Amino acid sequence: MTISLDRLVDQVMAELEKKLGTVGLPDKKDAPAPKSTTEAGDLQQDKASSTGGGSQEHARQSPVTDAGSHAEESGILGFGDAASHNVPNPKWAEGMNELLANTPARIGVWRAGTRPLTREILKFRCDHAAAVDSIYGEVNQAVLDEFGMFTVESRYGNTENYLKRPDMGRIVTDEGVELIRKKCVMKPQVQVVVSDGLSANAVDANLRDVYPSLLDSLEAYGLKTGTPFFVRGGRVAVMDQIGELLQPEVLVLLIGERPGLVSSKSMSAYMCFRPRQGTVESDRTVVSNIHRGGTPPVEAGAHIGTILKKMIEQQASGVRLEI
Repeated sequence: MTISLDRLVDQVMAELEKKLGTVGLPDKKDAPAPKSTTEAGDLQQDKASSTGGGSQEHARQSPVTDAGSHAEESGILGFGDAASHNVPNPKWAEGMNELLANTPARIGVWRAGTRPLTREILKFRCDHAAAVDSIYGEVNQAVLDEFGMFTVESRYGNTENYLKRPDMGRIVTDEGVELIRKKCVMKPQVQVVVSDGLSANAVDANLRDVYPSLLDSLEAYGLKTGTPFFVRGGRVAVMDQIGELLQPEVLVLLIGERPGLVSSKSMSAYMCFRPRQGTVESDRTVVSNIHRGGTPPVEAGAHIGTILKKMIEQQASGVRLEI
């Protein structure tokens, strides 16, 4: 059984309030005494979001103060919805709501005394843990099997080395090179490659939507694809070596982005016309922030197909491509 991070935070807060005797009894004389006066005071400030002057106005819990992994888990996008905040008496509520409606950043989270609210601290730690899990996690093999993708590895060795030596993620192992030569169609119009990059969760969360949408788009444009495969421990420039091996017209690399505290499931699509060793970054085109709280995966797949068609028509990518 799995639950959303938002619900988990709510359950932890409820247990804390129950333990400290602060649920709905802030002013009653018969309320049970809390085990810790300091903890009870902090939780009461969490509930009232006081400014230090004893304000009893209760905070309006915001669906957008944490529009990252919690919103994704619950299916709520967050910052596009009606905005709210925790600040008791903002001087410019309209301006704050406008900001919250246009960004998933942590704005208006308020505080209890000199520290952030307990609920916000718990959400922050949940998001941080999700980011760490993305980097150190592994892509679900069932997702790759669903699309018939075989796996090769870069020379990254392990996650620690991958983080310290980006260059090793740009080179496929000798065994991987042989497997690519053996299984892949040579000189396809479009070569699709998938990699975990810095977020295995991004592949698990988005590939089932992005990839079929991309294939539909390419088919609609009459473009033929090569043999898709997965690169474990890959970096963006691994597409250059693969370009040398398979010599496609265009190559698209669907790769997990560096996770942050807004989303741990964000994917990017790096595209290049005839990638080769020594390709410079300005020759790549990228669609980033592909996740349910950013660019919708299905929409991204269709858009990527359109860009690849234009690359082939113009025989260019990156800064030379006119989109």
